[in-house]
Amino acid sequence: MKTLNLLAAFCFAVFFSTMGFGQIAGSAHDFTTESWNSSGEMCNACHTPHNSLTIADAPLWDHQVSVATFTLYTSPTMNGTFGVGAQPSGSSKLCLSCHDGTVALDNFGGVTTGTNFITGVGNVGIDLSNDHPVSFTYDAALATADGGLFNPTTANSGLGSTVTADLLYAGKVECSSCHDVHRGGSATGKLLVKSNAASALCLTCHDK
Repeated sequence: MKTLNLLAAFCFAVFFSTMGFGQIAGSAHDFTTESWNSSGEMCNACHTPHNSLTIADAPLWDHQVSVATFTLYTSPTMNGTFGVGAQPSGSSKLCLSCHDGTVALDNFGGVTTGTNFITGVGNVGIDLSNDHPVSFTYDAALATADGGLFNPTTANSGLGSTVTADLLYAGKVECSSCHDVHRGGSATGKLLVKSNAASALCLTCHDK
């Protein structure tokens, strides 16, 4: 049994390292020294090699997912749409499962009665009306309708390919379009996918 556990742990580590997720150590999402993480493990607050939750686009997910109803961003100048009754989805829903402040940080591994909740600026709450919109489709049609956005299918992301290829998830803008939770965010300290010096990250999509 011990051999099987070690093999599972090895496979788990290889899976994430090959996915480019090897830089979480020392980042804001390195939970090895947090008092609420009694296991002292780095990844298990979000992921598990066994008995993971069945959630789309969430590899080996281990953390309780938020069921809150969110107030979405709205603006008369926004041409993107969320759809009737839409709520944050994909990776954004996973991020909000800690960052909305309604689910305890220690609600993982089957625990649903945790008592440690995110505080400070990391707690974005359930009112997202003053935050950058997420979970909306960003495509060539939106760029044309808006007039102030680059066509994501051809615009260079600065990360090796197009905005669509590098920053969108199923064609949508999500939290992870701007933030890489598995990296140290050395450029800005905010886990950004690239530096926002001179608004460079903003101007990857916004044609201003």
